[in-house]
Amino acid sequence: MTFKTLLATTAFAALLASPAVAQQLSIKIGVMNDRSGLYADLTGEGSAVAARLAVEDFKAAEKGLKVEVVSADHQNKPDVGSNIARQWYDQDGVDVIADVPTSSVALAINQITKDKNKVFLNSGAATSDLTGKACSPNTVHWTYDTYALANGTGGAMVKAGGDSWYFLTADYAFGHALERDTSAVVVKNGGKVLGAVRTPFPGTDFSSFLLQAQASKAKVIGLANAGGDTINSIKQAGEFGITQGGQKLAGLLVFVTDVHALGLQTAQGLVLTESFYWDRDEGTRAWSQRFAKAHNGNMPSMVQAGVYGAVLHYLKAVAELKSKDPAAVMAKMKELPTDDPLFGKGTIRADGRKMHPMYLYEVKKPAESKAKWDYYKQVAVLPAEQAFRPLSESECPLVKK
Repeated sequence: MTFKTLLATTAFAALLASPAVAQQLSIKIGVMNDRSGLYADLTGEGSAVAARLAVEDFKAAEKGLKVEVVSADHQNKPDVGSNIARQWYDQDGVDVIADVPTSSVALAINQITKDKNKVFLNSGAATSDLTGKACSPNTVHWTYDTYALANGTGGAMVKAGGDSWYFLTADYAFGHALERDTSAVVVKNGGKVLGAVRTPFPGTDFSSFLLQAQASKAKVIGLANAGGDTINSIKQAGEFGITQGGQKLAGLLVFVTDVHALGLQTAQGLVLTESFYWDRDEGTRAWSQRFAKAHNGNMPSMVQAGVYGAVLHYLKAVAELKSKDPAAVMAKMKELPTDDPLFGKGTIRADGRKMHPMYLYEVKKPAESKAKWDYYKQVAVLPAEQAFRPLSESECPLVKK
């Protein structure tokens, strides 16, 4: 080896060992959701925007992290989502998948992520099975779940006198879980379930199902659906004069984007449960205005806010560890308290459940709204320990009882 070659080799080795190079860590985040169907407004590109805002706010580059955010449309189909996940993990170098609405898709991604030993930050799916019998050491369930929705909206409706229920249930994992969890709350609070009908997913014509619910004479018609299905159900219920006849609609999963699509004239009076509302306080308003500027003037849904919170916390764990080893990162995420301007202070439990308050809202009347997107008035706050399933009742094998 010549003297020049020796010098060059030594210099290159020193460069590799320098802190600037040694601490450079590449992370690839895949935001997977519905980008073209009935959940596109409440997830879609807005969730990718939220993930990028988290990277920006964390100042990832300054902390030695090179973060790339990619996205894909799972079309609400488990087979499509599974194929994307396998390609991302096996060929494209994706380290973590975020969002994933549609519980049937999320349960598939949950298992694939565990098998591939990666990380899954779920914000969009609702099924409480993700922290129950299907819980995984590789998954965090951030934003909400069917248990919390049932406790919030279902519990409030029964206590207000709505003690007989009939369900319109989207016929897949999410709808089944939401009907199951809400029925349990109704019965626990002294009410009764008169019946249920399973509706095609996705659906457009709910008229025959609504007529069955109307004929049941139930005081409350529980809509165990979401997104475009909820919007269509509420519109068609109005056309049949169902609420005018004295029955109440319980939107068991309603997003601010749904209310925006429905308009206050149609949505007024709906009681709903959310973990995030853009106009709740100064912190949520400031962030949401930034989000709106980056997303065609649209305010964020709680799912999009959840993507932001989950990605931010993930990056904190990676930066502290200086490693993206999945087991170590998941342990650190559960060890570190969560704290962001959208969900406030909280924790992640052993079963992967992110703990924070849930909020019961009522949709304003048109005369009560002072501006565009001014849709909710707060009815109650459900502390995290009351909103989410207690560990003592958990079927999750990660929980030591």
